[in-house]
Amino acid sequence: MVKETKYYDILGVKPNCTTDELKKAYRKLALKYHPDKNPNEGEKFKMISQAYEVLSTPEKRQIYDEGGEQALKEGGSGSGGFSSPMDIFDMFFSGGFGSRGGGRRRERRGKNIVHSLGVSLEELYNGCIRKLSVEKNVTCEKCEGRGGKKGSVQSCPTCGGNGVQIQVQQFTPGVIHQIQTVCSECKGEGERIKPQDRCKVCAGHKVVREKKILEVQVDKGMTDGQKIAFSGEGNHEPGLEPGDIIIVLEEKEHPVFRRSGSDLILLMDLQLVEALCGYQKVIHTLDGRDLVITAIPGEVTRHKELKCILGEGMPQYKNPFEKGRLIIQFSVIFPTTLPPELIPRLEACLPPRTEQIIPDNAEEVTMYEMNPEEEARKRSSQYRNAYDEDDQGVPSRVQCATH
Repeated sequence: MVKETKYYDILGVKPNCTTDELKKAYRKLALKYHPDKNPNEGEKFKMISQAYEVLSTPEKRQIYDEGGEQALKEGGSGSGGFSSPMDIFDMFFSGGFGSRGGGRRRERRGKNIVHSLGVSLEELYNGCIRKLSVEKNVTCEKCEGRGGKKGSVQSCPTCGGNGVQIQVQQFTPGVIHQIQTVCSECKGEGERIKPQDRCKVCAGHKVVREKKILEVQVDKGMTDGQKIAFSGEGNHEPGLEPGDIIIVLEEKEHPVFRRSGSDLILLMDLQLVEALCGYQKVIHTLDGRDLVITAIPGEVTRHKELKCILGEGMPQYKNPFEKGRLIIQFSVIFPTTLPPELIPRLEACLPPRTEQIIPDNAEEVTMYEMNPEEEARKRSSQYRNAYDEDDQGVPSRVQCATH
């Protein structure tokens, strides 16, 4: 029976697990919590690597099983400490995604800065250059990123340079739990600078805030949600490569056109006389041109009919000379009333009515206007009220409306 199961629990395996089961568990967790993939889980990644290093080494595993972490700390493992989590990862994967050529470990990167940029449909159609002001952390020039005078950086006395503190808690006689937390003194960096030696510009933080103006090139045909990256322009962090600044395009709603892939959709109103007798209409394009569309007399346009103009849609990204379609959906506006004296003349111009035979016992009824959206809102409100009553333990009552 093992004295502690903490390391086994971290990897999600049983104390009697095999070496292959250990490797499989470590691979899954290390890939999930690697800093390149999950920058906020550095502490978790460190614990996973430490647990694997102990349990994958037969001598250390035996000492841990018999005496727990305390036995390892007392030097029973014959080791002065634990290896770097990144080194363990690189040795295990032999040049996985945490490495770069020849098994050399790639430097970890700082966090990316993400900004959204609202752009109009005209800007996505024609392309543009937008200026964006961003604030980021940059290495302090005064202290060259040291945080203080040369030689003033010391190993943190609180955590011994490990960046973590171990707290021992005894719940019951013979049962001891150890909790590992980020060092409160050095914030996990493993080093500290005396207050009197700290840089007066960055106050020992090694970085300062700086405002920068970026010129964002929006190319023709770019889409809503598309990302534009400025490599290495992100926050500077001590010991890390700078991250990127990521600009996410956010398309604004257009009053006339709606985009669908490489097509543009335009809803065009037609009066009834235009739909029946022909029309000429002018369309103002997103690049400032005027297009004229014509329906000759005798060509009837139906309500909700669709027509398209080839090559007048959105330009394709990286191939702007190729464009989609401009799709026009016609909405015919009918008059609400007609002067009675015009009815005979109008009937003479239109196809005749279909003759309708009315049975002798037929009942004449009255029609009322109906708004489907309003009806749907009423039904939804009734259902919500019924559910609210049921949640309060009050049986809902449904009454039949009589007319």
